[in-house]
Amino acid sequence: MKKYDVIVIGSGKGGRTVAIDFAKAGKEVLLVEKQREMIGGISINEGGIPTKTLVHRAQHAVQQGGIFLEQVNQYTAAIQEKDILVASLREKYCKMLEETEHLTICIGTASFAGEQVVRVQGEQDELFQAEKIFINTGAVPVMPEVQGIQESRYVYTSSSILRLKELPKRIVILGAGYLGLEFASIYNNFGSSITLLEQQDDFLQNEDREIAQAVKESLQEREITLMLSSTVKKVEDVRGCALLTIQTPAGEELLYADAVLIAVGRKPNIEGLNLRSVGVELSGTGGIRVNEYLQTTAPGIWALGDVTGGEQFISLTLDDARIIHSQLLGNKKRTRNNRGQLPYCVFTDPAFARVGLTEQEARGRGFSVKVARMSAQESPRSRLLGNHRGLLKAVVDAHTNKLLGVHLFCAMSYETINFAKMAIDAGLPYTELQETIYTHPSMTEAFNHLFDYMEN
Repeated sequence: MKKYDVIVIGSGKGGRTVAIDFAKAGKEVLLVEKQREMIGGISINEGGIPTKTLVHRAQHAVQQGGIFLEQVNQYTAAIQEKDILVASLREKYCKMLEETEHLTICIGTASFAGEQVVRVQGEQDELFQAEKIFINTGAVPVMPEVQGIQESRYVYTSSSILRLKELPKRIVILGAGYLGLEFASIYNNFGSSITLLEQQDDFLQNEDREIAQAVKESLQEREITLMLSSTVKKVEDVRGCALLTIQTPAGEELLYADAVLIAVGRKPNIEGLNLRSVGVELSGTGGIRVNEYLQTTAPGIWALGDVTGGEQFISLTLDDARIIHSQLLGNKKRTRNNRGQLPYCVFTDPAFARVGLTEQEARGRGFSVKVARMSAQESPRSRLLGNHRGLLKAVVDAHTNKLLGVHLFCAMSYETINFAKMAIDAGLPYTELQETIYTHPSMTEAFNHLFDYMEN
């Protein structure tokens, strides 16, 4: 049995960062990844990088317009561009990891075989031992229990649909959450007809109500069909497409689709790890239970990223790696409890981004609030970009003038929201954002005007 100082299971953003940090500190590190084609993790290979490539190309496609055949060609070109970019990034990370001194890559499936012992089954069945073991296996798509869904050749996950070379004309998406909305926007811009099915009766229930309504209206403007309180009862393949039997509030309805996308969520990827054998407990969300330092319930084992069952954002996975570095190689100051507010963005068109509390959450926590609202069309930059749909909203503590939350449904919200994140973490009054000098014309200068629309 070969011994290492550190074993890292999973080469995603957090895992490879932890592996490199310990290797640079002179520790002997084994980095285990199930497939060489997945080195770099989900984000590079099947997640953020490929989907955002399609987001960009799809926005270009809709600006050009054209008949469906032309959009099909643009989609095919976008898939080719995505594949080239993903392969390039994967090879970059492979090379970087292979050239890192004290770091060894092992391809195979990992599972625990005892305390401080990991079995890797690949070309060989090998056992490895380490004092410190880190789990960064991410999350996998949730497959709903629907008759015929496993057998249909037209059903895809968020990973497999990215390998589809031809543009489907009709797509039914199961799930109108963040993942479903992003794919709906991408394929709508390429020219596909989109139907979103959501079993809940409340659209984007965790978002600010005004922002959720603005997103909903935008979907309607783009002729994306949103069916709430609707579930799929059966999927069957007929005459070159899928036929879905849908239960709606008005009764059963039949839908035909050239592709059915499963986007009902992702769950922590723990299958086969044999966690119970070493005393690693799970949380109520089905992820690995960790404390504020990312320690599991088993000595010498840590977990980070999506596998812990929390919010699934690569920015959090990277910050988890910072916590590991701080606790084991640094000043021990950084924890999950002092990482500040989480900004995030959903890449619809336009994208919507958020940091901090919604108006409803703020009032529910007893804050006396003031609210600022501004239509995105008030921004010169959004008009310049030809994308002036949307709404900007800020929630402010009426007593201290400190920002409690900022919600941006507008062009370039994914960049602009980071200014609000820094302001909230620093405990600044809204006037700091309002009175800052920004470049012109930019989306950030919308903060100069948003607070002119403050209401008590």
